[in-house]
Amino acid sequence: MDELLGQVRGHLEAQSPHLLGLFGIMAGEARFARAWLDDELRRLPRAAPVLEVGGGVFLLACQLAREGFDVTAIEPVGMGFGSFDELGAAVLAVAAAKSAVPEVVRCTAEDFETEARFRLAFSVNVMEHIAAPDRAIASIAATLSPGGSYRFLCPNYLFPYEPHFNIPTFGSKALTWRLMRRRIEGEATVDDPTGLWQSLNWITVPQVRRYARSAGLLHPSFRRSTLTWMLERALSDPQFARRRARWMMSAIGAARMLGVLRLASAVPAVLQPIMDVSLTRRI
Repeated sequence: MDELLGQVRGHLEAQSPHLLGLFGIMAGEARFARAWLDDELRRLPRAAPVLEVGGGVFLLACQLAREGFDVTAIEPVGMGFGSFDELGAAVLAVAAAKSAVPEVVRCTAEDFETEARFRLAFSVNVMEHIAAPDRAIASIAATLSPGGSYRFLCPNYLFPYEPHFNIPTFGSKALTWRLMRRRIEGEATVDDPTGLWQSLNWITVPQVRRYARSAGLLHPSFRRSTLTWMLERALSDPQFARRRARWMMSAIGAARMLGVLRLASAVPAVLQPIMDVSLTRRI
């Protein structure tokens, strides 16, 4: 991935230096997502069809295309993501010069239809922004080959913390807005904080289990060990850590000092702040 990231950075330095800050964040996220998916990708044959649900700025999709996978990426332009489209266009332009671009479909996950069948679908920090996650899961399930999986990572809003704004939550989205409105509207790290807030669907682990049952074809499996990995990332990735609340970083640091960080993996999935779930289509 270093080669692709270097090419994109060089392009931005020459053409769009105002995007370098966002690129730095997204490059870190792309590295993380590639490592997160590594086990699944190793099990796939070369040129296997894969689907990214929410391509973002397409760094990961372009990297997987460079690795030889047959990549399709769904990406509508949504609220709260003003600079993403510009950076995504730059990433695709750089990748096109190397003849390694995914097929980009400009639609929502709910409306995605194709005759293709994917061995793997995935998304990172996307599912919480989808307007109708039940419809999206049903739509994606219909595109999986038998035995294929949709794996996604997103917040679990049963845990009383909102990671985009680094704020506590108070039961419901509406009540949290009323109590934390000033903090939300004053968030300086995103282009459109109100739009970003409106995009959040407050998804939970029980909802995902219910959606999988409704789809009828899917078996859900939650990976509890990812929480420990994410906590360790917060301690080893300064850029990631800067986007976390100070109290959270203090708590994670204390857990490491006490030697209990790995116990996070013992917390039931329904009580964890994140969910890492694979929805596998039954054969």
